[in-house]
Amino acid sequence: MRYPIQKNSIQETLVIPLYGRALCSRKFPQLFADQTASELLERIDYDFSALERKSDSLMQIFGALEVAMRQGDLAFEVRDYLSTHPKAAVVNLGCGLDQTGRACDNGQCYIYNIDLPDVMVVREALLPAEEREKNLAADLNDFSWFDAIDTPAEDGAVFFAAGVFYYFRTEQVRALCAAMAERFPDGRLVFDAAGPAAVKLMLKTWVKQAGIRDVGAYFSVRDAEKELTSWSNRISISSRGYMLGYQDLRGPGIRNIHRLLAGIADGPMKLQIVRMEFQARNGVSS
Repeated sequence: MRYPIQKNSIQETLVIPLYGRALCSRKFPQLFADQTASELLERIDYDFSALERKSDSLMQIFGALEVAMRQGDLAFEVRDYLSTHPKAAVVNLGCGLDQTGRACDNGQCYIYNIDLPDVMVVREALLPAEEREKNLAADLNDFSWFDAIDTPAEDGAVFFAAGVFYYFRTEQVRALCAAMAERFPDGRLVFDAAGPAAVKLMLKTWVKQAGIRDVGAYFSVRDAEKELTSWSNRISISSRGYMLGYQDLRGPGIRNIHRLLAGIADGPMKLQIVRMEFQARNGVSS
């Protein structure tokens, strides 16, 4: 039986990035491969015809590239952390139907997938937790979810969020990051961010539906090192462009226009992966 996804529901927000990952796997397997995404599309009862009609358009393909490059970047950061903390907690914040945790599984880490209850109902139906994995229904802004990360503190924790913080107000992101730095010393948080102009474009439809006027209150950042360092004395910041900062955007099917758009994304639009290292109790991060 296929799982039904209703139009104009929170659950529908799972469909676009899932379709993007499947489309990029189909178009550019040399850059990104997510077999699970394609399999999940077959298990969902949803009308994909509108997306399929645009699947060869420049912006639809570039949007798929954005989704795929972002997930590859975040996976790089998770694996990098696991190279020195092999038994760490790997925590997917706002997970949706993303499988990055499992893709990075080294056989020793513990995987936690966190999202809102309506979303986790879908995930539990389609992607029930496996060994060393937990699916947690929680609001990220209610810090009681910290208690569910029960991996020993000395083993470390790496958190990642893909396409999540654009929908948070700046003060919410600040409070969350500062609280995590206190609770998870020697941990790491990585997430994608963008400049104000890009965030305004991303939120355009959602803001109209929600009746929100003050788009500027939502989280955006131009220069992460300068703007976010003051959030906590336990946080050190670095960032890279997420279209061109980790992988070489070349290969079969990649056109000059794709690389041009990638340069605009990482440049004027300030699309980036932000890495926050949480200082250890003695003030030294590994």
